[in-house]
Amino acid sequence: MPSANDLRKGMAIKYNNDVCVVLDMQHRTPGNLRAFVQATLRSLKTGKSSNVRFASTESIVAVSKNTKPVDFSFKDQAGYHFMDPETYETTTLNEEFIGDAKNYLTENLRCTLTEVEGKIAELELPPAVDLKVLEAPPGIRGDTATNVTKQAKVETGIEVAVPIFINPGDSIRVDTRTGKYLNRV
Repeated sequence: MPSANDLRKGMAIKYNNDVCVVLDMQHRTPGNLRAFVQATLRSLKTGKSSNVRFASTESIVAVSKNTKPVDFSFKDQAGYHFMDPETYETTTLNEEFIGDAKNYLTENLRCTLTEVEGKIAELELPPAVDLKVLEAPPGIRGDTATNVTKQAKVETGIEVAVPIFINPGDSIRVDTRTGKYLNRV
């Protein structure tokens, strides 16, 4: 049986008669006290996150999880619709579950859906997505002495700091973890 030291981000465990997904974890050894593991867990029943402290030698019960690729199809008032490319089954997720991932969802974007005991636990985006620039102020000529950026609005509605040579209609690659501009596509 694994101990709390074996906890990793993305793992599914049983905690308080509920299945939880580990969102974040840190191993801490304060001064002359015993080591412990501080973990942020999301309950699959309630969807709420909580901070939990485990003794480093405490036993945990790991739960198996299943991952599958899905393609984002569209959004409507019912939620965000994803399709399994092999079986063509559609899964609908609400906006609360999607969270900030909605800022990067474009049609036919391949994502990974994680299921634990038949319930959807997590939606994982690719590390970078290509987005089309809708609005960007013109670059000021001669303003190239330093790394100058401007705010550009992309097709999903978010604003990204981009270099001054980016114009409306350009496609840019954005990091989904940080929301920062990577390069022009």
